Amino acid sequence: MEEIGVVKSIDGVIAKVVVERKSICDKCTEGKCLLTEGGAIIEAFNQAKAKEGQRVRVVFRPYSYLKGSILIYGIPALALIIGAIIGREILSKFINTLDPDLLSAIGGFSLLIITFAIVRVITRRMEKKVEYKPVVEEILEQKQ
Repeated sequence: MEEIGVVKSIDGVIAKVVVERKSICDKCTEGKCLLTEGGAIIEAFNQAKAKEGQRVRVVFRPYSYLKGSILIYGIPALALIIGAIIGREILSKFINTLDPDLLSAIGGFSLLIITFAIVRVITRRMEKKVEYKPVVEEILEQKQ
C-alpha cells in the first residue's frame, strides 16, 4: 500500500504527511490518522529526509501490515476455537450440572475477550515503534 501526500511538519525522524482522504477513512476505527477537511494526516518514518511542503510517496510496509492482520484477526479467532474446545472437553468434566455446549460457548468467548485485551496492549506498544510506522520512501517534488 502506498499514498502520495505533502509533508506538513517534521518532528525528529517522524514526518506528518497530509494524504488524500478516501471514502474508507470515514469508516476506519484505527484512529492512527487525524482526519481533516484537507485530508488525512499520518505519521511516517522520514527515511527520504523530506522537508516541510515537499510532495512525497509514503509506503506501508507489507510485513508489518501482515503481522498486524494476524495479530488482530488470527490470534483472537484461534483463541475462540481453543476456548471452545477447553470449555467442552475440560470444563464439562468438572462442571456436570451445565450443558457442555454452554460451557463450550463460555470458554470460547471468555478466551476471546481475554485475547482481545492482550492484543490491545500489544498493538499499543507496537504503534510506538518506528519499524511499524509507514515510511516516507521518495520525494516526488522538491519544495519551491
